[in-house]
Amino acid sequence: MRMQGGRMGGRFFRRVGCLFLLFNLFISIVVLSVAGMLANFLGIIQLPDTFRWAIILGAGVVLLGFWMLAWAGRSLRRMSRPLDDLIAAADRIAQGDYAVRVKEQGPPEVRSLGAVFNSMADRLQSNDEQRRNLLADVTHELRTPLTVIQGNVEGILDGIYPADEAHLKSILEETHLLSRLVNDLRTLALAESGALQLDKEPTDPAVLIGETIAEFRLQAEAAGVTLDLEVPESAPLLNLDPERIRQVLVNLITNGLRYTPPGGRICVHFEMNGTEQALITVEDTGTGIQPEDLPHIFDRFYKANDSNGMGLGLAIAKNLVQAHGGSIQAESQPGEGTKLSIHLPV
Repeated sequence: MRMQGGRMGGRFFRRVGCLFLLFNLFISIVVLSVAGMLANFLGIIQLPDTFRWAIILGAGVVLLGFWMLAWAGRSLRRMSRPLDDLIAAADRIAQGDYAVRVKEQGPPEVRSLGAVFNSMADRLQSNDEQRRNLLADVTHELRTPLTVIQGNVEGILDGIYPADEAHLKSILEETHLLSRLVNDLRTLALAESGALQLDKEPTDPAVLIGETIAEFRLQAEAAGVTLDLEVPESAPLLNLDPERIRQVLVNLITNGLRYTPPGGRICVHFEMNGTEQALITVEDTGTGIQPEDLPHIFDRFYKANDSNGMGLGLAIAKNLVQAHGGSIQAESQPGEGTKLSIHLPV
């Protein structure tokens, strides 16, 4: 896209340069022709007949030049009007009005500039909407556990609730929820800024995946979901940050449990994809993802209509996998489940 824009910009400036040269040539011919005719009329010089014909021809060139000037002025007006619109729209963007768009008109180069401007405005408007939604979602997510903590603590202090294990455990669970939310926001911010530090070490993927799945056994049984593991008996050690990859798997399995109905199945599979790449897949038999949502599920703060989360889990997973030099993709059909594939370099 940058190369195409550069070529169009080069053509635009070449056209302006040619127009400038033609204007200078026209002015030179006009000046010489008028000077020659005046000198001949005043008798300062006596031009031969051939030069008189040249003056007549020059007069014709002058008329042609005036026509060219009129055409050039019209062309400049065609360029200046959309450029004026772009300047006015850019000023409104600077003032925070991200809904402004410009009409794509004028020469091809100016139309291309208008299209790029509209694309930029679309992204700015989308980011602004995501920022507003983030503030609303964070406020909601923080308010719920804080309300529970405040209510239980006040009840214990007022003597309404006893300071027993049940009430203290409820407070502790809500603090864990707050801590997880804050950690997710911090991890995403570090990953997107490139400041995330990875503590890589040789890791057995079979052990890492097995331990992660073991954390969800009770939750899966309570939800009536079967949780399976498919790992070869001998898997090579991978140089990765086990805690960060565990976090990726936790986010993917949590999503699978959220959208898989009772009687469904979640399978975590590991295999070597050639000699230089490892493949981890998390596949469920859940409700699936709508086609219009599928391209955006890894975008930060993006939430489908049926989502109850903040839109952070998959965005964090994507950034953590990319920090390892890998990639993550999703395949899904509504009502047929979802398959998430993680490719990691060996």
